[in-house]
Amino acid sequence: MKITAIDTWAEHMALEEPYQIAYERVESATNVFMRMETNAGITGCGCAAPDRHVTKESADSVLSVVQNIAAPYLKGKDPLRYSLHLERLKRFLKGHPSALACIDMALYDILGKVCGMPLWKLLGGFRTRIKTSITIGIIPVTDTVARAKEYVSQGFSAIKLKGGLNLDEDVQKVAGVREAVGGKIELRFDANQGYTVDEAVRFVKKTAPFRIELIEQPTPAGNAHLLGKISRSVPIPVMADESVHSLRDAFRLARGDLIDMVNIKLMKVGGIHEALMINAVSRSAGLEVMVGCMDEAALGIAAGLHFALARPNVLYADLDGFLGLKNDSTRNAVILKKGTLYASNAPGLGFEL
Repeated sequence: MKITAIDTWAEHMALEEPYQIAYERVESATNVFMRMETNAGITGCGCAAPDRHVTKESADSVLSVVQNIAAPYLKGKDPLRYSLHLERLKRFLKGHPSALACIDMALYDILGKVCGMPLWKLLGGFRTRIKTSITIGIIPVTDTVARAKEYVSQGFSAIKLKGGLNLDEDVQKVAGVREAVGGKIELRFDANQGYTVDEAVRFVKKTAPFRIELIEQPTPAGNAHLLGKISRSVPIPVMADESVHSLRDAFRLARGDLIDMVNIKLMKVGGIHEALMINAVSRSAGLEVMVGCMDEAALGIAAGLHFALARPNVLYADLDGFLGLKNDSTRNAVILKKGTLYASNAPGLGFEL
């Protein structure tokens, strides 16, 4: 089997409702889609969700490196030798993780289709479904509480609150949401690098009565040692997100005993191939794993979901990035029922572009 053609194109999708996090306001997302064709009539699908803050990419840069570097390399190659190709392309596409993730997805999609198996089973098939949290951006306290109640009424049982701009207001939101939704709903908090060490510790202490499940990336990503100071000072898990872009990052954090949890995003680390290795390091260090996402179409979410379902220590999912996207042509790539995500049982990623 040989790769015969690679088509890529960008689709701009507005958000049904713009949102604010600690370092930016987001109103839309542009994803890049890929069709990788073979001479066996099997086509692999991929998706990139570049982000100028997290992946340091744009849709134009993804299209450029795929068309000018990756496609010429891949044409004529056997797609089933995905490990060889991804390791080589990792060098060529350094600094372009979502572009690599897009290629990674398409290669794994072809592998699943050749084997006649859904990817989550091919990778291990540990579980058949996983609960996802749903995120509330930085909005006023009363609006946050109202939004949380709405999501719970839709069946979601895990809510992630964004913060990091105003500690006192963040505490009010946690208190208000907990009172509104009751004690059974899981509450998670993401400061998106907005706190100092002292602020993060004070936040955890002040919200202790309201049972926050975890705190995600409270301090700047460039100073990973700060996460260690927090994790040694608070009783709840501290999760690294923006601090983990590679296997090397995960190893350093684990070796230094700086964190309790890792948020693996395929777009940030370069796809399933790299995610599996980061997950292995995390498991060896006793770290729990969450699979997260960017503002990505359901096809990208599907790849993260297949990975999450396959591995036993992936205990959490934050795969809600597709929910607010208008005109997502891949919306049926995943199945969402009352806050729980199910993958297709069709071969590969289970979706055709």
